[in-house]
Amino acid sequence: MERTVTSQLQAWRKSHRSPLLVRGARQVGKSYVIEKFGREEFRNMITINFDLHPEYKLVFDSPDPGFIITQIELLQKVQITKDTLIFLDEIQECPAAIQSLRYFKELHPDLFIIGAGSLLEFAFAREMKVPVGRIQFLNIWPLTFYEFLMAYGEEKIIKHLQTIGLRNPISEPVHQKLTSLLSIYGILGGMPEVIVTYLTTGSLVQASYVQESLIETYFRDFSKYGRTVELSHLQTAFDAIPRMVSEQIKYVNIDRESRSREIKNALSLLTLARVIHPVFCTDASGLPLGAGKKNRMKYIFLDIGLMQHICGIEAEIVIKKDLMQINRGALAEQYVGQELLSCEDPFLNSPLFFWARDQKGSSSEVDYCITRKGRIYPVEVKSGTTGKLRSLRIFLEEKDPPFGIRFSLGNLGYHDRILSIPLYMTAETDRLIEECHTDLH
Repeated sequence: MERTVTSQLQAWRKSHRSPLLVRGARQVGKSYVIEKFGREEFRNMITINFDLHPEYKLVFDSPDPGFIITQIELLQKVQITKDTLIFLDEIQECPAAIQSLRYFKELHPDLFIIGAGSLLEFAFAREMKVPVGRIQFLNIWPLTFYEFLMAYGEEKIIKHLQTIGLRNPISEPVHQKLTSLLSIYGILGGMPEVIVTYLTTGSLVQASYVQESLIETYFRDFSKYGRTVELSHLQTAFDAIPRMVSEQIKYVNIDRESRSREIKNALSLLTLARVIHPVFCTDASGLPLGAGKKNRMKYIFLDIGLMQHICGIEAEIVIKKDLMQINRGALAEQYVGQELLSCEDPFLNSPLFFWARDQKGSSSEVDYCITRKGRIYPVEVKSGTTGKLRSLRIFLEEKDPPFGIRFSLGNLGYHDRILSIPLYMTAETDRLIEECHTDLH
């Protein structure tokens, strides 16, 4: 299974300056990607999993890199060279190992070290200071739609989409095929084990069993980081967010019986675990968007497939109905949010934003706001292939961005200051924005 983040790992290898910490929720494929990269790019690779082999924690009692390397060589019966990748898996289980990375940067910058863990943020929050400036971070998300297409054997259709522009829109047969594939992705999502199960068995039912197992895995994780919050609050919030993806969050709507502070803490912990991702409200008056952040937010879930599974949406409905119409368009909003996150530089933490205006008799909301090359663009994903796009029009009038963007199941086009992009081409957004600017000027 090919992952596009591999190219970022290769870039890190070529410009190697610091140890790398890979962030991502449980089961998104961190270990698989790193181990595959290590086998293909290095002569030797050493993997130490602190969860499976806690005895290795003693190796890091001393922060001295020379001592650590000697101990690993003795225990593994190997020689560590400049062509060796050292992979420290589940590194959050050994905070001393995270702290030691700063000394590898200072004293052994020629060695290649990658650490990964599903609950890294909890180690940082509870037990240590992050060695800022001495390590790099890399984000890994569930598989994107393009990565799903690659796993599905549709490399040619990806290459075709990368050539599509405003002057040569997609033909109807290809559009129908991509719409069908997008529906399958909406059911499966991007969790690697789910996709592998479907590709192996051809069964959506078998894939749903894996989704259920993954959800149970997240439930079991609650006890690892829910020490200050009752587990019931974590489970309540976990169950609620997939059903509230398109809504501004009100704590009372998540659980009327719990205090707001308890629900807020549960949401914070789920965010740290990367199970949910906040979408902040901004006034979009200037850059950065965070400078105009308001005290309101929405959330998207980790994965569209897990989202629809928790919501109990039947596969037949996703296949037969317009993806935009399911759960009031929430499934499409979740999909676009996931894709936008994956389009960002994985070496950076890039927050998501939406715009909302509350005026008596004239409230408006735009699903996302993105910035590209110093410009702000409003993004609408709720409306179908037709409609007036009232909120998007209000944003265009009030904020005067270059143009707005609409994601739908319609074809590619530009009309009346709105760039319309098919949902399945979300990964081409940056290129299409630039093409649009070129045509306009």
